[in-house]
Amino acid sequence: MNPFLDIQRDGAIVTLTMHAPEVRNALTGNSAVDEFVAACAQINADTSVRAVIITGGDTIFSSGGNVKAMQRYFDDALDATRIVDEYRGGIQRLTRAVFGLEVPSVAAVSGPAIGAGCDLACMCDIRIASERATFAESFVKVGIVPGDGGAWLLPRAVGMSRAAEMAFTGDAVDAREALAIGLVSQVVPPEQLMSAARGLAARIAANSGPALRMTKRLMREGQTCGLDSVLELSATMQAIAHKTPQHREAVLAFIEKRKPQFEESAQ
Repeated sequence: MNPFLDIQRDGAIVTLTMHAPEVRNALTGNSAVDEFVAACAQINADTSVRAVIITGGDTIFSSGGNVKAMQRYFDDALDATRIVDEYRGGIQRLTRAVFGLEVPSVAAVSGPAIGAGCDLACMCDIRIASERATFAESFVKVGIVPGDGGAWLLPRAVGMSRAAEMAFTGDAVDAREALAIGLVSQVVPPEQLMSAARGLAARIAANSGPALRMTKRLMREGQTCGLDSVLELSATMQAIAHKTPQHREAVLAFIEKRKPQFEESAQ
């Protein structure tokens, strides 16, 4: 079986490209979960990585779950308890891994992002779409629910009302509507998608690795914690940041009117 992910490294940027065109980059029924989990763990452990791009190639992002494979759940011998365990040990591991990336992540969405594919994009911090991209929280269309955490992810991306509309109808939105509702931050011509994603990732990766990781953690904590808790955590992380060599280099570079030179090595 060919690998699901093509992993490329360019300096401080890692690009994860889904490559299973025969199933439209479906995330179930193959090695996608294990490969995403392994790749994300490796990225988190490597302090020289400062940004990640997740994409699906030229024409598709991801079709989500493999609908044909869902017919196996018709078997009465496969009871609900075993299905629960499958979700916990399957697609939900992917959710925890991608959402748990410690470095900023950019989803470059070239085409349809359907069901779990839409949710995969929402697991990333920033989404850029090709003009050909579409997004659908379409689980209801096949009589199921977002088993991968989409009910938590999508409202945080577009607000509860628009998330409810997408989830209750299962209807797709095109790239321009996705931009209007805040699901993506940029829409570009198809041929410019990856250059736009790489350009954004490069602007991110030009900054201090420790500061990027701590800033992401603070923003994530800010989604669920109260202000007092975030202020206390911010003070602690700021004390750590002030003692990093990257902070020292950034300050000296600012004073000396030059670009900082960070030398974070892999661990």
